Amino acid sequence: MIKEKKYQDVEIKMVAEWPEREIINLYKVGGWWKKSDSQTNIKKLMQGSYAFFVAINPCDGKAVGMGRLLSDGVSDAYIQDLVVLPNYRGYGIGKRLAKKLIDFCLSRKISWIGLISEPGQSRFYTHIGFNPMKDYVPMRYCQKKE
Repeated sequence: MIKEKKYQDVEIKMVAEWPEREIINLYKVGGWWKKSDSQTNIKKLMQGSYAFFVAINPCDGKAVGMGRLLSDGVSDAYIQDLVVLPNYRGYGIGKRLAKKLIDFCLSRKISWIGLISEPGQSRFYTHIGFNPMKDYVPMRYCQKKE
């Protein structure tokens, strides 16, 4: 497919830190950044992840995508915050990021890898090997206002 070749030189790299403004931009694109969020938390977020990968445009060295893992490093891992900038979507970058995250887990003998798919994105994940967990329901704690 010719379309996938356009950005085949984008490098996927595990990092311990990255310029905060680029990561914040990716969080904004994903719809996960709130105005009340603090830029100072980005470094903690990255360092608190089991692994943090960025997709790097070789022309300018900027992050065009990211994905991270949350894990205890022994039994389970969760893919979190996988996103690619809109102009770079459709070229296989998201798939390559997901593969790096999965391979990182498997190389450490972590084979239970989960995620929660954003609405409308489950087809992307089923194409790379994820399946819905029958009868399981993702849940989130929401503090009751008293």
